[in-house]
Parts: sequence; C-alpha cells; structure tokens
Amino acid sequence: MNIGFDNEKYQNIQSEHIKERISQFDGKLYLELGGKLFDDHHASRVLPGFQPDSKLRMFQKISDSIEIVIVISAADIEKNKKRADLGITYDEDVLRLRSEFQNRGFMVGSVVITHYNGQPAAIAFKQRLERSNIKTYCHYLIEGYPHDVKLIASDNGFGKNDYVKTERPLVIVTAPGPGSGKMAVCLSQLYNENKHGVRAGYAKFETFPVWNLPLKHPVNIAYEAATADLNDVNMIDPFHLEAYNKIAVNYNRDIEIFPVLNALFEGIYGENPYKSPTDMGVNMVGFCISDDKVCCEASKNEIIRRYYEATNKLALGACNEGEISKIQMLFNQAKITTDFRRTTVAARECLKRTGHTSSAIELEDGTIITGNSSPLLGCSAALLLNVTKHLAGIDHTTKLIPQSMIEPIQYTKTNYLGGHNPRLHTDEVLVALSVLSENDENCRKALEQLPKLRGCQVHCTVMLSEVDRKIFKKLGIGLTCEPVQKKQVQ
Repeated sequence: MNIGFDNEKYQNIQSEHIKERISQFDGKLYLELGGKLFDDHHASRVLPGFQPDSKLRMFQKISDSIEIVIVISAADIEKNKKRADLGITYDEDVLRLRSEFQNRGFMVGSVVITHYNGQPAAIAFKQRLERSNIKTYCHYLIEGYPHDVKLIASDNGFGKNDYVKTERPLVIVTAPGPGSGKMAVCLSQLYNENKHGVRAGYAKFETFPVWNLPLKHPVNIAYEAATADLNDVNMIDPFHLEAYNKIAVNYNRDIEIFPVLNALFEGIYGENPYKSPTDMGVNMVGFCISDDKVCCEASKNEIIRRYYEATNKLALGACNEGEISKIQMLFNQAKITTDFRRTTVAARECLKRTGHTSSAIELEDGTIITGNSSPLLGCSAALLLNVTKHLAGIDHTTKLIPQSMIEPIQYTKTNYLGGHNPRLHTDEVLVALSVLSENDENCRKALEQLPKLRGCQVHCTVMLSEVDRKIFKKLGIGLTCEPVQKKQVQ
C-alpha cells in the first residue's frame, strides 16, 4: 500500500497539542471525542498510513493523565439501538468499550446515562452497571436545550444533573454512537466544576473534516460521502474567517450550534475562550499528510466505495435515494465516476467477456487479477484462488483444489444443509486449501500469499453473501459490489 500519512509524526504532535490545551485551563480538560477512538477504518482508508488505532496509540503516550467517561442515551437504551458495524446494542457496546479501554491500560471512571427520565430499560441498565461496581451517573432532559441558555446554565438546568466525579486532568468523553449527548455532558461538567471552584476547559477532537485542508479537497469530500445519511455539509467556518481572516473548514452542525455554545460559555464563565468552532478543535491530522496525491486517490476511491455501499443498502431497502443523490453530487465535486476505481472497470469487462458474475482485485503494484463464477466456485472464491496463484508464481492452469474434493462439499451444502447455491464461498475455499496444504506445496504457497492482500481493492458485479464480505474484511481488502442481488443473476 502506498503511504500518504506520517503516523508517527501524528502521534507525537497530536499528544503535545492536547497537553498544551489542558494547560490553558485549570489543569482540567473535557475532550469530546467525535468518531471512533479505535477501529477508525474510514481514516485509515482516506489517509493511507493512518492506523485504525492511531488515536488510541496517541493517547497511550499520556495515558497516566487520562480518564474516560462513556456516555449513553436512555432513549437509545429504551429502543435497543444497535451499532450497524458490529450488530450489537449500544448498552452492550458500553460494556465492550469499557473492557477494550481497560485492556489497553486506560482508566474508565464512569458511565453517564443522558436524556434520563426514569425509563425502565435505563433503570435496569443502571442497576446492571452498579452491580458490576461501575460508577453510574444520570443527566436529565432540560426543557429548551440547547437554546434556553438562561435555564440551561442554572441550578435548574445543568445544576440538576449528577456531578460526575473525575480524578485526572484529561477527561475523554466518548459514546457508542452519535446523538448520545457527549457535548451536553461536557458542558454540564463545566458548569458543575465551576461551582466546585475549578475552571475546567472543553475541546472537541474530531478527525474530519480536516480544518486546514481546502473545502473541496478529496479527503473532506470523502467525509461528506461518509455522512451522506446525516446530510452533513462541509463549510467555511465564518466565525474563524471573521476573527482571524483565515479560511478553515468545519461542518454545518458545529457552525450552527456555535452561537449557542458561545452563550453557554458566557453563562458559565462570563466569557468564551474560543472565537470559532474551529478554535474548539484539537485535530492535527492535516499537518501529517506526507503524500497528498496518495491521499487524494485513496479518498476518491472511498467516495466510490460509499456510493456502492449506499446503492447496496437501497437494493436491500435500507437506504433512501437522497443519500445516493448526495454522493453522486460529490462525484461531480471530486471530478470522478465509478470508472476511477480500476477494479470496477476490470470486473465489468470480465462479466462482459465471460457472461458470468465476475470480480477483480488490484494489487499493490497495480496488477489487476479477475475471477468469474463457475458451476464449482463463486466469483469471489475464484478470485482468491487466481490472485494467490499469481502472487505465489503458480501457473494459472494449475487446479489447486481438485474437483473430486469440491463436489462432496457441494453435495453436503445442498442435500444436508439445505443450501440453494452449490458454489463454494471464500471461507470454504480457504478451508479446503488449508486441508490440502499439509501435503500440497502449491496450496501451502497460495495460503502464504494472503497477508499480501491487505489494503488491496476488490469489485464484484454482484452483491456478495455476508460470509464472503466478512472474509474480505478479515483479509483487510476494500470491497465494493454492484447493487445486483444474486437471485437476479442467472
């Protein structure tokens, strides 16, 4: 994979910048964390070289100063809201996040249940946490939030919330997903810390949009594509431009809420230390791009990936056409079509040439390998065999898995397990190769090539099954599919 981001530089300057921000206040900073602290795969896709756990590693440099507070909305608990990427409910994810943070040496001080109004499911979850000796606090609905500043910044507003007792100078406020109330928790703590004689600070740590890149830079356009379902829009920060006569990029929600935040800061402290929403951020990622061309290309591929993700969801009835229209508009801004993704063109050409569902992968050196479905193999399974043979220097005509082994597997799938598709999936091909590798050197060599596929890009002319998608994800392969379901394919 071509590298466009200096990960080591990022970890060093980002941690130093956060320490500087802490020093601007009374040694106490509440840092609202937007996005993911780990598993940040979007950032690693648009900034090649950025590791999915880069932010976590950066914070580990100052872990002795950090305390983590996890926020969850009572409304999300009540409706069993799930994380789309993990398939687990937000309340279960709170426990997962707590365990993940602690396993990495971080102190998780407490959990805050926001929007609390005595909901039965929230009460049950609170009791569950307390039985596990997890400190749990409740923050309540405030009528008129966030606009009734006089009420909010009073003992009848933030003053009614539980005061979250924290021990360390940097308090990271995170949550399983958006809309959990992280910002409200931070602001409530500022109010209550002030009552306790501590002038605490607030900052926001979001990776995207990148404030010091141009508005229409592909990295920033890719962020809009990633949040097309939320209809986020990147904008020039007008407050920053007025205060400093400098252009900075932010997004609509932060810009729209800034006048309210300004009033809240003035209500708590009598003044606002920040002149713009960009001022509130601490993100240094834009200073660590080492190869702009690489990041631009990666971001354009990410825009296309988001487009196919949306069209696939629409085919399954889980997306609206407005999301797709938004991304198509972003295509125009980035000056691309789906043909920019080389694997898309190659897979379509293979389909046209063979008449069968096809797939294509682009290797690190730019080589394109294709595969198509047959009575024995699905197109993704065929692709894995073809590409591992290519990388291992095995002749393309060599059959790694004999038909005599494939047919009994197909018989079991269709006759014993009730399957309708006899073709082997990617996981079944890999298991077969593993079994054969004990006595077959070619199979062993083919399996040894799998790590080389990490970071490669694949496109398929049909929507793959969940099992195939998971295998590509585990291999670290970027996958896109045409919005065509298998049942529509002859």
